[in-house]
Amino acid sequence: MFRTVLFPFDQSRAAMDTAATVLQLVQQHDSKLVLLSVVEEGSSSMGDVDAVAQLLQKAHDTFAEAGIECELIEREGKPAFVIGDVADEIEADLIVMGTRGINLEQASSSTAARVIQLAPCPVLVVP
Repeated sequence: MFRTVLFPFDQSRAAMDTAATVLQLVQQHDSKLVLLSVVEEGSSSMGDVDAVAQLLQKAHDTFAEAGIECELIEREGKPAFVIGDVADEIEADLIVMGTRGINLEQASSSTAARVIQLAPCPVLVVP
């Protein structure tokens, strides 16, 4: 059902918690997994290219230990727009991402809320 799953993530606890859901979903559907990390200029946590590359490699290693092969993509820009663009480029069937414990109805400026509006495919938001 989900041939290609896009997992955009950052250094947040929500992203780490979402990894277990992604792993289960990819295994269940025998999906291709694409890990995306966005370098956002001016961001204290995701503005360092080297830190983002290390984060990507760590995530790749975690999934590899579970027997899941994945593709790594690192891009620069505004996260919600980049996520939508990459989902379109790779023809993702599903985007899986975490929230940061926010109420999406009240936080229209959140990345997850913007991705829901911009995505070319379904979005699974994991609390």
